[in-house]
Amino acid sequence: MRIVFMGTPEFAVPPLEHLIINRHEILAVYTRSDKPAGRSGAPVPPPIKKFALSRGLPVIQTSLKKPEAVEQLASFNPEAVVVAAFGQILPQAVLDIPCYGCINIHGSLLPRHRGASPIAAAILAADEFTGVTIMRMDAGMDTGPVYTRAQIPVSPQDTTGSLTVKLSQIGARLLQEVLVGLVRGELTPEPQDEPRATYCKEFTKEDGRIDWRLPAEDIWRRVRAFHPWPESYAAWAGKTVNIIEAVPLDQEGTVEAGRVIALTPVQKASRAGFGVGTGRGVLGVVRVQLEGKRAMSADEFLRGQREFTGALLS
Repeated sequence: MRIVFMGTPEFAVPPLEHLIINRHEILAVYTRSDKPAGRSGAPVPPPIKKFALSRGLPVIQTSLKKPEAVEQLASFNPEAVVVAAFGQILPQAVLDIPCYGCINIHGSLLPRHRGASPIAAAILAADEFTGVTIMRMDAGMDTGPVYTRAQIPVSPQDTTGSLTVKLSQIGARLLQEVLVGLVRGELTPEPQDEPRATYCKEFTKEDGRIDWRLPAEDIWRRVRAFHPWPESYAAWAGKTVNIIEAVPLDQEGTVEAGRVIALTPVQKASRAGFGVGTGRGVLGVVRVQLEGKRAMSADEFLRGQREFTGALLS
């Protein structure tokens, strides 16, 4: 099949790779602009751009709101446009181009968690299951009819990073089944159940700042949902401390929200190196990264920062 592919983050790489393996003709790869990163602020290409260029595929970075961009896309004469976390709403003029339509790989069980951050949203909502949906796009945000879904459990160890790897691989395989079914004329997409729809927002760096007044279980879910980005973090001694891995702990009595405490031997069996008081319970911290330093276990961090115990994080 003649395909134009649209995607940006790591989630989009396995679907594109599977399209290549299955010998589809990739006419072009559309992605978002390079973004400044690191201390230098040098522009860094999106993961899908780096992968596409490594395979010799043409890469286009433009806004599809521009009439000339739509004309260029139409000139490729694609049979399908495949979208995986592209980050742009496609105008109707684009949706009308391919004969098999624009097909989206979405990282949730639609209509739950429509929007920009469905994988993180599933963790934040304490969902027991999440999954992938393959749908035909329409003018709304993830509102189009569904070809197929696949469901997986969300484990207590899962982060957005680990779920992204799982779901992108599943989505890549489902996509192949859908494309074969479309060519054979065997698939008819089914409308979504609108009353069950929920929406999630695109998270920013500020969303990662920890509010220690929340219950420990809520903060624990945020730590998992915001790893690897934007990370959950707090301020201490004028520096940022990223909480990379944590676990909620029971605690007799109350501990001031944000106060760092030593743990009992029983609590340390959770692999946590120190605890932080919250609005309810204690958050046991397993892995941490101080601004300008490498990530390390909480135990190792404490050995180098002995004054940390007793500190108040903000």
